Amino acid sequence: MKLSRLSRRSLLATGGAAVVAAAAAQPAVAAAAAQPAVTPDEALRRLLRGNHRFVAGHGRHPHQSLDDLHRLAAGQHPFAVTVGCADSRVAPEVLFDQGLGDLFDNRVAGNIVDDLLLGSVELAVEEFHSPLIIALGHERCGAITATIDAIRSGGTAPGHIGTIVEALRPIVAPVLEQPGDPVDNAVRANVRAQVRGLVERSPIIAERVHQRALRVVGGRYDLDTGRVTLVDP
Repeated sequence: MKLSRLSRRSLLATGGAAVVAAAAAQPAVAAAAAQPAVTPDEALRRLLRGNHRFVAGHGRHPHQSLDDLHRLAAGQHPFAVTVGCADSRVAPEVLFDQGLGDLFDNRVAGNIVDDLLLGSVELAVEEFHSPLIIALGHERCGAITATIDAIRSGGTAPGHIGTIVEALRPIVAPVLEQPGDPVDNAVRANVRAQVRGLVERSPIIAERVHQRALRVVGGRYDLDTGRVTLVDP
């Protein structure tokens, strides 16, 4: 799939003739916005190094100045795509010690990849050639807990929360009898399911994975320590 020039302008908010003229007048700014390409493995190392800085209290808080803001007005080149939970304690730029233009964030309770979110991820892969996707679950996830409660009680969640529960139910139910903490078991199972779904449901993602231009990995964020650990497939 190739987006037309018109759809790219519509989706990515180029800002019309005024922005085009400004970019032409400032070619150095436009050139600076195009960051050097990185490999999937290097992108993952960059994320994990940032998380180590965050955990150690040595965050650099990169790419958060007004100069960065102005540079990125000409374009973006995120090196990683995140599929994370909307939980207020799990902000990717904070826990990975990144800044403006570094991450293409997609967040929804339960880090569920539905068709709309999958399209958003595909946009980043197709348009920006981001070499890494990380599906990130977290300790004591409220969406997972609500799903377990609904399964065990036989009840339903109120309002549209039920949509989240029903999306998670077939992932969570099979692991409820496993040894260990049921919520954490379900969090890990959900991360694995979302990683598989990203590749299996998207020819765009699958093709780039096959070309070794993209990695799709899963991670778990520990609320108590701040550490991200990779989840085995």
